Amino acid sequence: MRVDKYLWCIRYYKTRSIATQACKKGAVRVNNATVKPSRDVYPGDNVTVRKNQVNYTLDVIDVPKSRLGPKLVDLYRIDTTPKEAFDHQELLKYSKDYYRKRGTGRPTKKDRRDIDEYTSEEE
Repeated sequence: MRVDKYLWCIRYYKTRSIATQACKKGAVRVNNATVKPSRDVYPGDNVTVRKNQVNYTLDVIDVPKSRLGPKLVDLYRIDTTPKEAFDHQELLKYSKDYYRKRGTGRPTKKDRRDIDEYTSEEE
């Protein structure tokens, strides 16, 4: 089975065209080699997928005939992604929360000038 079709079948990508684009961009590796979407996948291969800044590592157990339901995915692959990869994703989430939204927190330089202009007009 083609690697793009395999990733679509085991539900790592929503559509097959998205899986194909990921292969073309170099986000998919089979046995530590960047692959084209047409590369075949066999049982025993090690597939690495970079998605959402996380490197998912999969061991292929078997090749499905068609797209699977979410409960049946574990019959065809073993997810060997290290725990540290998900911890890194959580740190990224916290770092995004660090930046303040517009209008909250300390006034910007423009806000301070507007405040100074407003208070100086009253006097």
